[in-house]
Amino acid sequence: MKTNQLALYRRSGAALLIGMAALGFTACTATLPDNRATPQQQRSQINEAADATLKRLYEAVPGSREYVERAHGVLVFPESVSGGFIVGVEHGKGVLRTGGQQAGYYALSAGSVGFQAGAQSRAIVILFMTPEALNEFRNSSGWTAGVDATVAVATVGANGKLDTNTAKEPVVSFALTNAGLMAGVSLEGAKIERIDL
Repeated sequence: MKTNQLALYRRSGAALLIGMAALGFTACTATLPDNRATPQQQRSQINEAADATLKRLYEAVPGSREYVERAHGVLVFPESVSGGFIVGVEHGKGVLRTGGQQAGYYALSAGSVGFQAGAQSRAIVILFMTPEALNEFRNSSGWTAGVDATVAVATVGANGKLDTNTAKEPVVSFALTNAGLMAGVSLEGAKIERIDL
């Protein structure tokens, strides 16, 4: 009797885990951009969302506009969606801007292991503060954060302004949710590749 109950509990637990994982993946795919749109529509959607993301960044983080204006390249992923259950995935599409002009479209992908359920969305902004950092990124066939370059995570000090030490780094990143700047979000291991749109 106890053996049968134990087997039943195991099967029920496994079914619950599978069900939760399925819900997580469903939530993730439900929020992804519509890939059925034409390339022109996708470019337009990404550009409009990038403008909105930068506006949110300027409002949420005092001093961030100056960082962006000083950067040689600004890579904006307006919506990077992560989801999964035990093994998570994150991906999104974004645009690189140099001199205020669109300079190409990119896809971000990353993976993680650990307990996570459902889907989360965040915007990611990567600033290439030196011409060398930008050139290395643009000339790569697939650029990986933490491997091809160290990416400093922008932090806000007690005074509410950006940490000035971060400005000295060649590559700086911001991660935003609707609530504002996310602290301590590392992009290490994230792979970014150019895509044709």
